[in-house]
Amino acid sequence: MTDGGPALLDQMPGWLFWTAVIWLGACIGSFLNVVVYRLPIMMQRQEMQWAREALGDEAAEDSGEEAFNLVVPRSRCPHCGHQVRALENIPIVSWLVLRGRCSACGAGIAMRYPLVEAGTALATCVIVAVLGPTWTGLWALLFTWALIALALIDLDTQLLPDSIVLPLLWLGLLVNVSAVFAPLADAVIGAAIGYGTLWALYWAFKLLTGKEGMGYGDFKLMGAMGAWLGWAALPGVVLLASLTGIVAAVVLMLRGDMERETPMPFGPFIAAAGWLAMVLTAAPVRLPGL
Repeated sequence: MTDGGPALLDQMPGWLFWTAVIWLGACIGSFLNVVVYRLPIMMQRQEMQWAREALGDEAAEDSGEEAFNLVVPRSRCPHCGHQVRALENIPIVSWLVLRGRCSACGAGIAMRYPLVEAGTALATCVIVAVLGPTWTGLWALLFTWALIALALIDLDTQLLPDSIVLPLLWLGLLVNVSAVFAPLADAVIGAAIGYGTLWALYWAFKLLTGKEGMGYGDFKLMGAMGAWLGWAALPGVVLLASLTGIVAAVVLMLRGDMERETPMPFGPFIAAAGWLAMVLTAAPVRLPGL
């Protein structure tokens, strides 16, 4: 893979190329559904394990719990325990064929699963359209997929797992050693300013009101934005994330879906604003077959 794209991709028909891109995005979206559901549970189990060990629980090393990670056990229907077969796990297609219901018990399967798959496919297409089949495009895809997972986890649990955020931050710095998205010095300064600005706002708000306005995961995610995009992109990211967050909160309160004092995750707005900033500032690349 080079800045001009592989010769093989240059010879590939446009329809086949885009079919492959869409399928890749949908498959990644299917995997992200697994990550979003399982990672918070894995974190909770790990914390319980640490607590048992700290309390000197002799059964801590052998709790008898079934292995649970991103690979095992295989996906099952939460209502009847039916193990999802391979043909029932085809991104988007299986949900449509099954009409959004479990093949064993008929219980509904949330529409969110195919929506995440379709949304990831769409975001993947946008990145490839903007950056082409290049190394820069590959890094941007990793950035995109990580942000989708973080946004959804934060929406569900108001958590931004270090196991995703911190590698994302360090990867951004490593990618920018070659100034892929920003000069390395701008990336390092961006990581520091991104984290430090929200950290300072957090403490200022807490000292003034006695309440916590955001979580530490938000600081780290903004630091990751700075590491990927450089310090100059941060004002726009913060402004867009804040404005969209305020609008969303107002709409939810007017609809009666949220109370004034209800905490609202900020991570999804940071993720969306950062992703949009990357797309808008990237240089267009002509794709094979277009």
